[in-house]
Amino acid sequence: MDIGGLTTVVANSAYINARGSIDGTNSAAARDKKYHSRLKLPHITVCEGLRDSLDLAFDTVCVEEPIGKRLFREFLDANKEYHGPCRLWKDIENYDLAEDSERAQKASKIVQRYMDPAAKHYCPYLPEDVIAKVKEGQEAAGDDLFAAALATTLDYLREAPFTFFMESMYLKRFLQWKWLEMQPIDAEWFLDFRVLGKGGFGEVSACQMKATGKLYACKKLNKKRLKKRKGYEGAMVEKRILEKVHSRFIVSLAYAFQTKEELCLVMTIMNGGDLKYHIYLVDENNPGFEEPRACFYIAQIIQGLEHLHQKRIIYRDLKPENVLLDNDGNVRISDLGLAVELKEGKTMTKGYAGTPGYMPPEMLKGEKYDACVDYFSLGVTLFEFLAAKNPFRNRGEKVEREEMKERMLTREVDYPDNFSQNAKLLCGGLLAKEVEKRLGFKNGSCDEIRAHPFFSGINWRKLNAGILPPPFVPDPRVVYAKSLDDVGAFSSVKGVNLEDADRSFFDEFSSGNISIPWQEEMIDMGIYRELNVWGPDGGVPDDLRRESILEQPKSSTCCAS
Repeated sequence: MDIGGLTTVVANSAYINARGSIDGTNSAAARDKKYHSRLKLPHITVCEGLRDSLDLAFDTVCVEEPIGKRLFREFLDANKEYHGPCRLWKDIENYDLAEDSERAQKASKIVQRYMDPAAKHYCPYLPEDVIAKVKEGQEAAGDDLFAAALATTLDYLREAPFTFFMESMYLKRFLQWKWLEMQPIDAEWFLDFRVLGKGGFGEVSACQMKATGKLYACKKLNKKRLKKRKGYEGAMVEKRILEKVHSRFIVSLAYAFQTKEELCLVMTIMNGGDLKYHIYLVDENNPGFEEPRACFYIAQIIQGLEHLHQKRIIYRDLKPENVLLDNDGNVRISDLGLAVELKEGKTMTKGYAGTPGYMPPEMLKGEKYDACVDYFSLGVTLFEFLAAKNPFRNRGEKVEREEMKERMLTREVDYPDNFSQNAKLLCGGLLAKEVEKRLGFKNGSCDEIRAHPFFSGINWRKLNAGILPPPFVPDPRVVYAKSLDDVGAFSSVKGVNLEDADRSFFDEFSSGNISIPWQEEMIDMGIYRELNVWGPDGGVPDDLRRESILEQPKSSTCCAS
């Protein structure tokens, strides 16, 4: 074995060990004690001023932010009069995640517990027509059976219960968590593992958050390379879009910080590698995917695209290389550096962006376009999943840019024998050269595509909930990435000097912790449970009593470093 190969083996071993996937160890055991000890809630006097600057609307605190939602539910559980609506809320969520065979029974229990006037947890705020509609559809146990009941419950909770919550110790505890969330973060908090790949401006490596043990992927953007290639706008667009989107089908951004030489985006780790790697390199003698596997991935990609398009974001760079596989076999869209967000009042944009071979005719012709461009790329991606080649060139064929453009504008697609009739129909609908004939995002959703017979075997409710079993689960002992030699290294950037204006951009970019992913990490890695300690019998703890600051030596107050 050469030195390069040995380096890859050693790097892979360290990375796999960090994942805890061979010996079954908990990643929490890999925490760095020094950094873990820095995660402490401050005394309430340190953070109570945040009440005037934070968005404390009901939906933000109690529905969208994971720690806020937990604290609100703890408040409801601590008040007997709110047990009914709180438990109904939780039971409806459990119903939505239940197996089909269990849903009718769960629906029956919900009706008995909360909609019968004689029941212990009867919810009298539920209108009679809502209850009647639930009882009428109870046996069918449909996806939207309790949608109206949930909406009514949240409307009830946003009134008096939320008002009382805002005056409780639970809101004060939320302010403590928000203060901790807002503390500065830098590279010292992360332990780097092997490089997983290269982007246009730097490397992507696996890393571990030292304080919690959670694994992430760190995308590093070289500052000088960004400036030389005029990449500031694209980097900021990607960062802002990643902050805005929260979907199990799109990678999440958890942290944004800078080092002396790089801007760093810390995102969801996708240990299974990218789908281009799986198409061509996992089994080189049998490239591509069987149709059920391709169908599963395309369905998840559609859900990710729909989430982006509902937020008026056009992706513009869909290809197998940008679709990543996680530990469990689910996929997420990644690399939003070429995405564009439509301005208010605009429905279309213009501009040449993407990868040759995946761009639609309207973009190649310089015309204005909307979200339909992403569904043409989806058609190319589906074709490649099944055929292990691009529909407009043979595998390994070198095609000049102008020749590729001509083919994509004029050539009709030929389908290999392994394509079913439904696969051909879906591909044809997505690859339609005329926008008005193309399948896509219409009337605010992708319902038209989801209804296609190609997806007849997909349970979309389960897919959305993350409980539909994937057709392929990555081997936890394998690193699905090229060897370090194949990844290669960037050359140094010469002749570029960074000035004050550049540094102002870097400071704006380095915004620190991203609320929802950071809060999810605190919960998932057990930090919330460790720090969220109440007083005797669930009473007010000392760190939430203003007067306690006068009762103890200064050194006993706790704050994060």
